[in-house]
Amino acid sequence: MAVTKISSSTQFVTRASAVGGRESQANGHWVPNTDVYTTDGGLVIKAELAGMRSENLEITVEGNRLRISGDRPDGCRACKASFLVMEINYGPFESVLELPSGYDLSQAKAAYLNGFLRIDVPLAAPPPHPKTTKVPIA
Repeated sequence: MAVTKISSSTQFVTRASAVGGRESQANGHWVPNTDVYTTDGGLVIKAELAGMRSENLEITVEGNRLRISGDRPDGCRACKASFLVMEINYGPFESVLELPSGYDLSQAKAAYLNGFLRIDVPLAAPPPHPKTTKVPIA
């Protein structure tokens, strides 16, 4: 069975506009390819960040927003290269995802392996059932 990329704009979470659109590309920012999917245990965010070192990545949480940022160096390009094709992005990047409710970002765990950053966000604990009490009538 083959898997086909339907659209690069298919999103199940909202991508916040902290660094957005054409303006950000003009400033040298780029957004890594990112997959977000659910599992039985929670939510998984997987970002494609080949050529990065984990110490050059930063993940911050603010409310229900998850921000992944860093700077991918361009250390292997020849000084006077004339590109025929250039599809790899270098320089600073930032990706901000606004996650749906029901996930506990304070318990998120991240790992960087073989060019992929994986962030596991567990389901939030269900709120405790309200205690039923009787109110006396005077």
